[in-house]
Amino acid sequence: MTDVTQYPHPLIAREGWFYLTISVSAAVLATALGAGGWSIPFWVVAVFVLQFFRDPARVPAADARAVASPADGRVVFVGAAKDPVTGNDSLKISVFMNVFNVHSNRAPVAGQVRQVSYFPGRFFNADLDKASTENERNAIVIRDSKGRELTCIQIAGLVARRILCYVQEGDLLQRGMRYGFIRFGSRVDIYMPVGSRPLVTLQDKVSAHSTALALWPDDAQDAGHAKA
Repeated sequence: MTDVTQYPHPLIAREGWFYLTISVSAAVLATALGAGGWSIPFWVVAVFVLQFFRDPARVPAADARAVASPADGRVVFVGAAKDPVTGNDSLKISVFMNVFNVHSNRAPVAGQVRQVSYFPGRFFNADLDKASTENERNAIVIRDSKGRELTCIQIAGLVARRILCYVQEGDLLQRGMRYGFIRFGSRVDIYMPVGSRPLVTLQDKVSAHSTALALWPDDAQDAGHAKA
């Protein structure tokens, strides 16, 4: 068992360093050679690479009990569903990432990685519900200090062809720790125990680590008592 540590916070995700070096070098070379207007497309590509692989620092969700969003994007599903990894009935929340969102994925809760499973598949538009079961995907099951478990699944999209997962079974995660990356449009599904209370609705825009997606069943009950 290892304690997964975060790499020093960069302005650009480490997955993008190579691509940014190549794109900026090409743009600088085209400009230096006097390409004039012909160098503009090279700079456009460099700027796109810069924004795609950006990895900004994030303020954690205000409620420390909450399950935080693992990804930037838009909520495309909130409702009951069966966890495809554990087979348990669950609350499912799906976040769709377009090419302009940050694609660094972060742990939604602190805990131990109990299972890592890769599923080969197709590359439908990640905005579609069938992407959850038919697209290429990688799942991790996390158990927190209270013994509660959730499943977090990275799903490839229409143009995504690369899912990166940095963790393995037994690793310890802090909430908000980077645990993976998906290139280009994609989505992340979270499956929580029945009784969990969603804090987001369809079409809400969320930010990784900063947005609270839901409360565990017992925390949701405590929150309800507090309001009463």
